[in-house]
Amino acid sequence: MSNFEQFHFDFYQSNYTIDDQEEGYNRYGSNENLCGSRKSQTGEQPPASAFALSEMLLSSQSYTGQILQPTYSPNTFSHLGYIDGFDEEPPLLEELGINFEHIWQKTLTVLNPMKPADGSIMNETDLTGPMVFCLALGATLLLAGKVHFGYVYGVSAIGCLAMHALLNLMSISGVSHGCVASVLGYSLLPMVILSSSAVVFSLQGILGTLLALFIIGWCSLSASKIFTSALAMEGQQLLIAYPCVLLYGLFALLTVF
Repeated sequence: MSNFEQFHFDFYQSNYTIDDQEEGYNRYGSNENLCGSRKSQTGEQPPASAFALSEMLLSSQSYTGQILQPTYSPNTFSHLGYIDGFDEEPPLLEELGINFEHIWQKTLTVLNPMKPADGSIMNETDLTGPMVFCLALGATLLLAGKVHFGYVYGVSAIGCLAMHALLNLMSISGVSHGCVASVLGYSLLPMVILSSSAVVFSLQGILGTLLALFIIGWCSLSASKIFTSALAMEGQQLLIAYPCVLLYGLFALLTVF
């Protein structure tokens, strides 16, 4: 047991004394007094760098605008320019290629075969009017008891392809599929008048035959006139009118019979 007490005393024995603790405490107090005396000598004023930093922060966060007039940043101007870009964009119908003024002018040109056609307007690939006239032709035939929607679109597609090949052989500049479909579709408007007449009375007679021949000549004359003005093919109107007569003759057969 005496050996254990000797081991315990040796294990906790240290050179640290109370005098050393008091000396360290006195040194810490002297250092604190020295710092306090230095602060009292400078009047407890912060360094100049602290003032410079605070002034920079205040100047960066200061409000430079006026009352009810917010300040604008570069991001704000870019956002406003982005909003103004929507105002400068063209209307949706114009982006889709639907121009009601041109549609009305083309319709008047077809209704008046003697009126000269504007080649700049007629050379557009506008399919709004042709689709409407094809639907009107099918609807009037349906009112007469004839379900010929498939025949109307089938004959229109074959006729457009044949006329496209023929016009590319005859013209120097060439023509697109959309332009051919647009001109042939707009020239289909008189055929809608013939199909509307079939709803009122029967066309299987002398009067109906004469009316059908007149409508075929009307459609062919309008289409050939537009093609010659749009493709600069003066003197070739009769050559273009012949295949147009064959095409619109098929529509007349669908309408009469």
